[in-house]
Amino acid sequence: MPRLPGGFDIANIIFTRRNLLTASGAVIATAAARPLLPAEAKGLAPTPTMRGGANNYRPGAPIVERIGNGGFWMSGTVRRAGTGDPLPGQRIQIWAHTTEGYERDPQSHGATLTDENGVFRLEMPQIVPAFGQPHGHLAYDSGDFETVFLRPIMASPKDKSLEAHFVLKPV
Repeated sequence: MPRLPGGFDIANIIFTRRNLLTASGAVIATAAARPLLPAEAKGLAPTPTMRGGANNYRPGAPIVERIGNGGFWMSGTVRRAGTGDPLPGQRIQIWAHTTEGYERDPQSHGATLTDENGVFRLEMPQIVPAFGQPHGHLAYDSGDFETVFLRPIMASPKDKSLEAHFVLKPV
């Protein structure tokens, strides 16, 4: 009879739904017991630009308190490649197809700055599906680091927020 590493006899292992769920739960619990902390971000590779991320990009969109009437939150973090250090004061541009305009419309674009922890957050109108997918667009384009365009897709068009995280490589 075949044996697994460690000498376990395959014939004596019973694969039941309960055993599989219990083992899966143990793996998840182990991972959740030690959450990823910013201090563990060492050795981070730079974020690559996503295909379609630059669609309808408008260089120099203004820094705003909110895009339109709000109701939806776009947020995330900006960190330095390699060290994982937070990058404060970085400009992130955000745009999307929303209940108030198309992603090509100037009023659908705005920018915000990261705080001292490299966190950004900008309120905007509800994102709605475009080309079948509810998605946002984000760009880092300030010049100290390589330009990166992101196009994260929402899990559901009913979601009220979306996160995107940048790891930037110095120019």
